[in-house]
Parts: sequence; structure tokens; C-alpha cells
Amino acid sequence: MKTKRAKVLFVCIGNSCRSPMAEAIAWKDASEEIEASSAGLAPLGFVAEMTKQTLLKNGYAVAGLASKPIALAEWESADVVINMSGRPSEFAFRAFRGHAKVEDWEIEDPYGDAAKYQGTYESIQRRVAELAQRLRKESATRRDGKHAGSSGVPS
Repeated sequence: MKTKRAKVLFVCIGNSCRSPMAEAIAWKDASEEIEASSAGLAPLGFVAEMTKQTLLKNGYAVAGLASKPIALAEWESADVVINMSGRPSEFAFRAFRGHAKVEDWEIEDPYGDAAKYQGTYESIQRRVAELAQRLRKESATRRDGKHAGSSGVPS
């Protein structure tokens, strides 16, 4: 039985390092659980070259990654918004409704410091794996909860 993937929007400031890394990692490592996208609070308009190099070095695709602003439709359709901006959700997203679906991840911004990219990548990879595991458990709980009270007769 195929489960519905959670729409996860990864957000950082410039949508040049952390959030595109998270998007690429989620698409490869957690595509059964996560439908990933990314955006920035103040997008730079490009994905940093070191972001691309770090992803490629670790076996991830970079095609299709782009630095872009948060689109209202994307915000509204997201099941979870991962805030990696370092700014409190209530301030970072005050233009949008639904702060309850925002999770804050403290992830160091490597922009401009080549030595930090691998560590940032490793932190994001670990957090994406934890998120995927949690989403699997939540999906199984919902599935089991639906079956627990059923009469056994298909509807």
C-alpha cells in the first residue's frame, strides 16, 4: 500500500546553500516519504557553486535546483515547512498563515566558507533521515488507526 508523501518546503535565507541541499537530499534519500521543494526568505537567485560541488561529491543530483522566493501556493500546500534561516518562525514567516506547520532546524550557514559545506551537508542529511523516519511512523500510525476500528469489511 503506497502512502501519501508529505510535501516539505525547506527554507533558508538565500535559498543558495542549506535549503537546496535539503531538497536534493530529500529527493534522493527520502522520496517515498517526502515531496521536497525549497525557497528563500531573500533568495540570491543562484545556488552556490560550493553547494553544487558538495552535493555532487556526495552522490546527489543538482539538476533542477534553483534559488527562488517562497510562493504562496507552495506555502499553503506544504504539510511541513523546515525553517533553516536561523530566524524565529513568527518573524520569518509573518506574511504567511499556518506557523504551526513550521519546524525550526538550527543548521549552520556555510555560505562563503568552503570548509563548512561538508559539515552542513552531514547535518542536513541526518536531519532529513530523522524527518523521513518520523513521517513513516506517523503514516503507519494513521494507517493502523484507520484499520483498528474497522469491521474488516472493505468499504
